[in-house]
Amino acid sequence: PRRHGHWRLHAGRRERAVQMTRAQPEPVQVVKSRRDAALAALVGGVPYIQFLGIQFDRRGDELTALLPFDQKLIGNPMIPALHGGVTAAFLEVTAIIELSWSSLWEDMEAGRIDLSALSTGHLPPLPKTIDFTVDYLRSGLPRDAYARARVTRSGRRYASVQVEAWQDNRARPFALGSVHCLMPEITPPA
Repeated sequence: PRRHGHWRLHAGRRERAVQMTRAQPEPVQVVKSRRDAALAALVGGVPYIQFLGIQFDRRGDELTALLPFDQKLIGNPMIPALHGGVTAAFLEVTAIIELSWSSLWEDMEAGRIDLSALSTGHLPPLPKTIDFTVDYLRSGLPRDAYARARVTRSGRRYASVQVEAWQDNRARPFALGSVHCLMPEITPPA
């Protein structure tokens, strides 16, 4: 008898679950265009990113930064090698955008951010770099470079991000970076 009652209860739950109506998910193109617009607004708000020509490829919540080769990025024309400052800037930009994107992503998906405000240039404040360490493993060659960052700690006030840059083979990075950031104070709307 006990089993019989359990099955009835289970069947009753199953019936109720089927009868409940669920809101239809947004079409994938709407979601994709919203996320792409948010990323474009975030990247477009930093002029130095445009100067260097850095682009970001988004796959879900994962970002890959691309630094297309340009002759102006060469530091030593005799080798030729990417300028160390360009390499460091590429790593730092990748880390800051990844950290900002991870925060923006959560708020965007939860509906806490007005995307129309993002498109008009009202971006949330970016994290501020506290310290930044670069390990130059080898010379950056005169070709496209890629980078990915991983947020290792993110709290209300402080965040830590690891970033790696490579060119032809991700298993052979040419530079690594570690960035510690002060997170911006988020003031609730009045």
